[in-house]
Amino acid sequence: MTAVMRQRIAALLLIPLVATIGDAQGRTIWSRERARAWGDSTGWVVGSNFVPSTAINQLEMWQAPTFDPQTIDRELGWAESLGFNTMRVFLHNLLWQQDSSGFLNRLDQFLTIAQRHHIRPMFVLFDAVWDPLPHLGAQRAPIPHVHNSGWVQSPGAAILSDTTRYDALRGYVQGVVGRFANDRRVMAWDIFNEPDNTNRPAYLAYEPINKPALTLILMRKAFQWARAMNPSQPLTAAPWLGDYVDPARMRPATRFMLDNSDVITFHSYDDSATVNRLVSALERYTRPIICSEYMARPRGSTFQSILPIFARRHVGAINWGFVSGKTQTIYPWDSWNNEYTAEPKVWFHDIFRPDGTPYDSAEIRLIRTLNPRS
Repeated sequence: MTAVMRQRIAALLLIPLVATIGDAQGRTIWSRERARAWGDSTGWVVGSNFVPSTAINQLEMWQAPTFDPQTIDRELGWAESLGFNTMRVFLHNLLWQQDSSGFLNRLDQFLTIAQRHHIRPMFVLFDAVWDPLPHLGAQRAPIPHVHNSGWVQSPGAAILSDTTRYDALRGYVQGVVGRFANDRRVMAWDIFNEPDNTNRPAYLAYEPINKPALTLILMRKAFQWARAMNPSQPLTAAPWLGDYVDPARMRPATRFMLDNSDVITFHSYDDSATVNRLVSALERYTRPIICSEYMARPRGSTFQSILPIFARRHVGAINWGFVSGKTQTIYPWDSWNNEYTAEPKVWFHDIFRPDGTPYDSAEIRLIRTLNPRS
């Protein structure tokens, strides 16, 4: 082997390391020791993905005319009664564009309500799932009996399709993260939800043809922008698709998320055997692990089958979702293809009815039994 060949191979081997370091402008990625210290300080992280039952999506949750602190307070009270200490909550770039000052004030109000209930949210900045054509103002009514019929992506396809517009999102990321960078009421920042999700079949026709490549470009930038604000909370993004048990078979987005997260998150709506296998694979990163989406009853992802695994292995557990409402996630994903005319006998997601009655009292007892805070 010639010296030139050795130099070229060495350069290729260094590419992943250089890319990772270069992506962390501002503060660096946390050391494993710091990440584990953070995990020790939080205890077992447990909660739900949260949107109040009166909101169909992120925009309706946060826009001034439909922001509903009374419902938020009531429903976070139910979360407190289960011993939950976090809720994963989605934001949107259009809210910053619409009224950055008002949006920050409503975020602060939300955090004050959550703090009263001993809950520290994980905020999600971008989301690649469901409707790629978001708009400000009044949101459409739910399509009857259809799962997440009004949830919207952030950013929408118009911005995502044009990489020259990405830098305009920097103000949103740094404005929000910078405002709360040292706020102990915030638990973590989830940079991008399922960035390479192409939303088959509901919205595939409206998606950019090269969406996975585009969202990876934006996600790299978003991690840089957030880290530049030197947040005291961890940054993360969750693998959700493909094989990350075998590093050689990882999707590009998956590899980036795992290599650049301060603490490890992942999504799994799978059975107990699969969940155990995924957790074992992620333990090689020797960082705290949080499952930031799970629990789809007809798929075998139930509280009874999955939550004891997370409790025993000290893996954070954030199920989807919380109170049955305008998102209609009691209906399954296949409600986009199959007609439902009444409430399903087995709810897909969610824990409570809008009046606070539990869907399944046995689930409530289990959650409280496993949770030392309840």
